[in-house]
Amino acid sequence: MNQPESDDGLFDHCPWLYAEQASQAQRAAQERRRKRLLAGAGTVRLGEGCFVAQTAAVYPDHLDLGDRSYVAAHAYVTGDIRTGADCTINPFTVVRGTVKLGDGVRVGAHSSLLGFNHGTAPDLPVHRQPVTSRGITIGDDVWIGSHVVVLDGVTIGDHCVIGAGAVVTKDLPAWTMAAGNPARRIRDRRDPREAGPGRGAEESTAPASTAPRPAGTPALVEALSAFAGAARAQAVDVLDRCWRPDTRRYADRPGAEPTVRAQCDAVEIADLLLGDAPPHLPAAEHVARLRGLQDPATGLIPEYGAPPPLPGPAGVPDDGPPAYHVLCVGYALDLLGSSFAHPVHAVRRTTADQLVPHLAQLPWHDRAWHAGAWVDSWATAAHWNLRLGAEAAAPGALEALFGRLHTRVDRRTGMWGSPTPRDGHLQMVNGYYRLTRGSFAQFGLPVPYAERVLDTVLDHAHDPRHFAPGLENACNILDVIHPLWLCARQTTHRSEEARSWAAAQLTAALRRWHPGQGFAFGPAPDGTGPGRDPGLQGTEMWLAIIWLLADVVGVADALGYRPRGIHRPEPALPG
Repeated sequence: MNQPESDDGLFDHCPWLYAEQASQAQRAAQERRRKRLLAGAGTVRLGEGCFVAQTAAVYPDHLDLGDRSYVAAHAYVTGDIRTGADCTINPFTVVRGTVKLGDGVRVGAHSSLLGFNHGTAPDLPVHRQPVTSRGITIGDDVWIGSHVVVLDGVTIGDHCVIGAGAVVTKDLPAWTMAAGNPARRIRDRRDPREAGPGRGAEESTAPASTAPRPAGTPALVEALSAFAGAARAQAVDVLDRCWRPDTRRYADRPGAEPTVRAQCDAVEIADLLLGDAPPHLPAAEHVARLRGLQDPATGLIPEYGAPPPLPGPAGVPDDGPPAYHVLCVGYALDLLGSSFAHPVHAVRRTTADQLVPHLAQLPWHDRAWHAGAWVDSWATAAHWNLRLGAEAAAPGALEALFGRLHTRVDRRTGMWGSPTPRDGHLQMVNGYYRLTRGSFAQFGLPVPYAERVLDTVLDHAHDPRHFAPGLENACNILDVIHPLWLCARQTTHRSEEARSWAAAQLTAALRRWHPGQGFAFGPAPDGTGPGRDPGLQGTEMWLAIIWLLADVVGVADALGYRPRGIHRPEPALPG
């Protein structure tokens, strides 16, 4: 075979031949290429046996190329790119923004992995819109065919195969074979059957059992699949009963007043079950309505008909709808492909000297839930500010938050706050969920003392004052399963006990679905939550709870959905 004397040409376009066929001169040329990359702008790490074509345009902020991986001819690579071992970026492929590949990922020629996006607000030309990046995550052993486009915010699970020309706009669970624009599930890769003429779009997108089935769970997997199919089929009915045509707004349930949170819950439910905006308004109108609620002076969001909310002494108010609206409106806009119109100025102006005393004054001793909820709102506002390209808060304030949390956590429990005689660990555990959701989980940081957290949460989960049959509500179950899920990312401590508890709660949760009406929040002794009537808040929360429970058990892929809003499992900021 005739080979060129440099590593241009053959190996640029067929880099898989380089390891076995390259001459000494060609290896020396590749070594010079590596040195130029390592000496260039940005942070670059190249594993053993990597190859980067001379004609590839590689201008990263950060590039971490795993062992035996290659970037072929005329690829265009910019941003924060991290790959595992044995990954291939084939000729003319574009990989930009924040993109993370697992091991053994094959990306076909002329494909684009676009881990960033522009805003689309009507008040600025597109070229002046802020650039956002939720990032793309691709698991191990994934084959992406030629001319595929993967959009920002997408997660593709392990062992997936994406057909040529697909446009991947939504997350795909492990073992999925998908194709089309937008990409739709064709079948499970482990299923030997080929898609035949009788399998149309409706069948190919039906929920399926795509996770490995642990021993003893086939009935649970089938129940999850059946539940998800029924929930999708009834999703429009669930939303219809809460739509008020007279006000063109959503109420949590029939007879209730329309609220901002109800519209946000409707957006979350529609995204999970329909993969689209709620059908009663065009997506653009949902966006315009939610963006228009924000007070431009403070960045806070009032309830319908209420005056602009006043900031608290350290930014967000201590309680009430405006504090939660920072979460629900921000994530609803994110799901709709938009963002706040303004930074949350009330938090952007917060200094460390204002923040630290306020953290100390929060009611950790007897109302840890309220203290944790405040941290959740403040940290989430800082997150949205960063996403908009603004300062999160005054210099040093965000660092002061995490410093304060790390130095004030109780090493015995892994939590903030104290048990109370009346409620036991309820306030602590529920406050822990809210606090860590907005801070550690949202920013992708490990929680301190994860094993002690698991001890505390599992002990609390067996407290009959809160978890006896008939007493469970969405808040209490969510506030247990999220810490169990979060800490399981760091340790296997008491993992079998956590799975057993989750499996029992999952079986019970599926029975709570009201056909055509959704889920009820559940009984709450202190009057919080909407109660036993099915509504949007209960439905939004229980759909996320069921996914978290199922994921701890190991069967979440049977649901065919994955939370992307407030309860998303991945960090909301690129890591």
